[in-house]
Amino acid sequence: MRILEVANDKKLQKEFLEFPVKLYAQDTNWIRPLDQDIENTFNPAKNKHFNHGECIRWILQSDTGETIGRVAAFINHETAKNEEQPTGGMGFFECIENQEAAFLLFDTCKEWLANRGMEAMDGPINFGERDSFWGLMIKGWDYEPTYKMPWTKQYYIQYFEDYGFKDYFQQYVYSAGILTSKTTQSVMDKANRVFGNPDITFKHIKKRELPKFGEDFRIIYNEAWAKFPGVKAMTEEQGQSLVAQMKPIIDEQLIWFAYDGDRPIAFFIVIPDLNQIVKHLNGKFGVWEKIKFILLLWRGVVTRTCGLIFGVVPDYQGKGVESAIAMKLRLEGMKDPFFQYETIDMNWVGDFNPKMNRFVSQLGTTLDKQYITYRYLFDREKPFKRCPRVG
Repeated sequence: MRILEVANDKKLQKEFLEFPVKLYAQDTNWIRPLDQDIENTFNPAKNKHFNHGECIRWILQSDTGETIGRVAAFINHETAKNEEQPTGGMGFFECIENQEAAFLLFDTCKEWLANRGMEAMDGPINFGERDSFWGLMIKGWDYEPTYKMPWTKQYYIQYFEDYGFKDYFQQYVYSAGILTSKTTQSVMDKANRVFGNPDITFKHIKKRELPKFGEDFRIIYNEAWAKFPGVKAMTEEQGQSLVAQMKPIIDEQLIWFAYDGDRPIAFFIVIPDLNQIVKHLNGKFGVWEKIKFILLLWRGVVTRTCGLIFGVVPDYQGKGVESAIAMKLRLEGMKDPFFQYETIDMNWVGDFNPKMNRFVSQLGTTLDKQYITYRYLFDREKPFKRCPRVG
C-alpha cells in the first residue's frame, strides 16, 4: 500500500471525489455530496479557514494501484491553541473494510499533525464549521442524510475505537413531523404564555430585509452561542456574509425571529433539505444541473427541512420563548393550505448541551440519527477528558 498526497494533481483530486461512489454503491440511502462542496474545503480562495490554518489530503492505493482509502488532516491555529493540548483534525475518511489500511490513514494524519506541534486530533471532522461533514455516523443508516451531514460505514466505528480514539462528544439529530408531531403539554403551555405577552413578537425572515435580519442573527448568536466550546463571536461582516450566502435557499416561511420590543431575543433557522435535490445531480453542479435544481425546487420535491441552528439570549432562556418560536413554524404551517414541508431534522444537538436535548425531546421528536466526534491523544499516558458540558 502507498499514500499519495493529492495536492494539485487533477487525477488524484478526481480519485478523492470518486472513491466514495464505488465504496457506497450498495448503500441505497447514501447521497453523493456535491463535488464543489468537498473541493471548496481544500480551496484557499473558497475556505476562510486557510487564513488561520492549513490542511492536506491523501489517497491510499493498493499495490496494484487501486484506490482503497482517502483522508485529510488540518489545523485551525486559532482553536488549536485554546485546547489543553494543541489539537488538530482529521476528516473525509473513507476506507475499504481493511484495518491495516484504516490504521495507515490514521497514522499518516497523526504524523503530519505531530510534526506541526499538535498533541491530539479530533475526527472525523471538517476543515470548517461544525454544520458540515462533522462526526462519525453510529445510528441512522435507515434514513437519507440531510445536506452536508456525514454518512459513514458502520465498520469505521471499530477502526476508530481500536486505534485508540475516544468519544469526545456525541451529536444527536432529532426528527419530527412538522404538522403532525405532538409536543408535550408543558411546551404548549409555555408557548401560549409567551404568545399572550403583547411585548413579545415573532417575525419570519424577509429577503428584502436581509441586512437587518443578518444583524439580528449576529446579536442573538453572540449572546446565545459564543459561550460554547469551540465557538467564537461573530463579526458584523460575518453575519452579513452568512445571510447573503443563504439567500438562494431561504424560504421565508421557515426562518423565525423573536423580539421583545425592538430587541432581538431568539431565532430558529430552518432551511429546505437540499439533499432531496442533490441526490439527482450525481455530485455535479454545472449549467444543466443548476437548471435541474431550479426545476425540482419549483416542482416542490423538497418535503424535508433542516433545523440548522436555534438560539435564545441567556436572560430569556427558560421563560418559554424557545417553546413559542418552535411552535410558531408549526402553527403558521397549519394555516397555509399550500405548505409543502412534512418533516424536520434538527441538525445537530451535542450531548454537551443537556438543556437543549431535554427541550428538543419535548417537541414530539424521535432520535433518528447519531454521530460521534472522537479525540485521539498522541501521549497515550495522558488522561482523557470529554468535551465540557454547558448550561
